[in-house]
Amino acid sequence: MNKRFKPVALATSITLISLASLSLTSCSNVNLARDTDQTQKSVAATLDSTITLAQISKDVSYLASDALKGRNNFTLEIRQAADFIAKRFNEVGLSPAQSAPNFKQQYSLQRIIPDTLSVEINGQEISVESLAMATTKIDFLWNSNTLKGNQSIKGSPVNTVMIGENDNLRKALSELNNQGGQHLVLLHPKHEKSFKRYQSYFARGLTKLVDEKSTADSGGVIVIVLTDISQIKRFTVKGKANVTDTTLSNVVGILPGKSKAHEIVLYSAHYDHLGVKPSVDATPNSTPLTGNEIFNGADDDASGVSAIINLANHFAIMGNNERTLMFAAFSAEEIGGFGSRHFSTQVEPKQITAMINIEMIGKPAIFGEGTVWMTGMDRSNLGEQLNQALASQNLKIYADPYPKQNLFYRSDNATLARLGVPAHSFSSTQLDKDQHYHQVSDDINSLNLPSMLQVIRMLATATTPLVDGSITPSRIDPNKVKRNGLIY
Repeated sequence: MNKRFKPVALATSITLISLASLSLTSCSNVNLARDTDQTQKSVAATLDSTITLAQISKDVSYLASDALKGRNNFTLEIRQAADFIAKRFNEVGLSPAQSAPNFKQQYSLQRIIPDTLSVEINGQEISVESLAMATTKIDFLWNSNTLKGNQSIKGSPVNTVMIGENDNLRKALSELNNQGGQHLVLLHPKHEKSFKRYQSYFARGLTKLVDEKSTADSGGVIVIVLTDISQIKRFTVKGKANVTDTTLSNVVGILPGKSKAHEIVLYSAHYDHLGVKPSVDATPNSTPLTGNEIFNGADDDASGVSAIINLANHFAIMGNNERTLMFAAFSAEEIGGFGSRHFSTQVEPKQITAMINIEMIGKPAIFGEGTVWMTGMDRSNLGEQLNQALASQNLKIYADPYPKQNLFYRSDNATLARLGVPAHSFSSTQLDKDQHYHQVSDDINSLNLPSMLQVIRMLATATTPLVDGSITPSRIDPNKVKRNGLIY
């Protein structure tokens, strides 16, 4: 049932930048008065009434509908999805913040697509088929007659790297990516197969968050030359890229806290997906027909967005949040987590008590229907504390069963974890067996909605001690969290 709330005056004002001054357009919340000795049975009944199968089904069905065409970034349909989420946040009683008017937190991105690249080494012009570049620069020119160590005499410093036939290409490029700056890489022809993959990947272009704090020297360039040349006497490298500026939005709602209003519990999920891709279907007479296929992203991650909307409804009605609750639906997760990266610049990380990032909960986990697991269980004691809250109901949150997949780094939680926040993702996907992951079959018909309902209700119960301020998890050591690459 949809509810409309009238604005009321708030005693506490908080901002996303500094929770000391958050300017809110508030919506009143329904508070179900409960005696302190209320029975567990009535608490369960309240949970049943605030998080319902009917509403969850309605929310996830719309977000995963063909009408939204897979919610691809940079499309009209992702803006329609953002409008829907903002509408639902308002309906359940959340408030927009100063940096997110109408619940929309906008940020700018640049799409940087390689255009031209020419390389001459020791007087030899290199064929374009043997060249690849990843660049965050619009254009660059490297020119030197002699080299001193790894720096050119003229122009900006250029690091020259030789990757031999027995060297680890992926590791070497990863190290350069982490360093940033300008790099000319001579790659042994033995790596041709891997080179082609990088060449194709880099040709699609890079996305860069436009950050007012960034400098002109941030990012960098990697030029790879597939060659048997092993010594550089002189070189000239010239590159150019085409840049497109665009704007995306996170959707952020707030439920102001009471006695601990300056402490935040963040619930999040990403609402973007892969959009529409062309397909070629064979007809009975073997004539190919070109069409389009919609990657609906029902599990990834319409399920998570539906969860945070309905958790917001639950806690708004319960009215027991001593801490401030934030609910964030991020865009651009599928293309590099840029939504959460921008969000992290709009809030003081030290004030976030915990981040509950919900990612793909639409299908039963290997532990059974209605179960859920979390990434990075060993990085903070959040999981242990949540399980204490579930112990009386013989429920538990499991540790990530796929440690080799590095899932801790594959969702938006990693951005906040790099800043010390106890930030973890909660999921039920069987990633090693999920035939629908990033496929057109990830639609509403692939979901187990009753299992998803159980997961959301369990997360509501488990995180209630976070919400009412009775537990505080340990912080994550940011020095032990792998950083993002600076170039690609």
